Amino acid sequence: MCDLMREVVAMREKLTAVETKLKDSETRLIDSETRLIDSETRLKNSENQILELRNKERTKVAFTAATGGGNQAIGPFNTEKILIYRTVKTNIGSAYSRSTGVFTAPVSGVYYFTIFYHAGGKSRASLSLFKNNEIIVLTSDHQSKYDTADNGGNAAFLQLRPGDQVYVRMAKNSHVWGNDYCTIFSGFLVTQM
Repeated sequence: MCDLMREVVAMREKLTAVETKLKDSETRLIDSETRLIDSETRLKNSENQILELRNKERTKVAFTAATGGGNQAIGPFNTEKILIYRTVKTNIGSAYSRSTGVFTAPVSGVYYFTIFYHAGGKSRASLSLFKNNEIIVLTSDHQSKYDTADNGGNAAFLQLRPGDQVYVRMAKNSHVWGNDYCTIFSGFLVTQM
């Protein structure tokens, strides 16, 4: 009977040792699962950040367009008109419309726009850069009997939201020279916001 009792006590001690090892293993497993979940969360966050950066990098917007018109005056007209630049040299992102002359911002960000013109001195030249019906900058030259050619330009940085429109208006009773090289409207996305 004593031998049997010793064996039971020895088995209990072994069982207690095994239970202790099992509890230690369970604790280590729970710790490992927690670390794995944390790692998965960090990995997911990193993947999302990479996707966001790739999407920002993919958003490229730049255009340059000329009035076209075959080397002749555009205007003067008896009303103010949006100047349509039909000869599109570059239109990355397809944000400029050659049929309307309007640039529509595809994403929020800071954009840079330039306008340049060439004109003769017989009539005044006056172009204004607009954002959603608000004049931003203008460039102009007065009529002159002695001045045979005029050039001018202006530029602006604009903070735009998706759908904002930027375009050039030619003032009433003014003109510019229409061709593929001198009277130009350009813009590009500087930084997305």
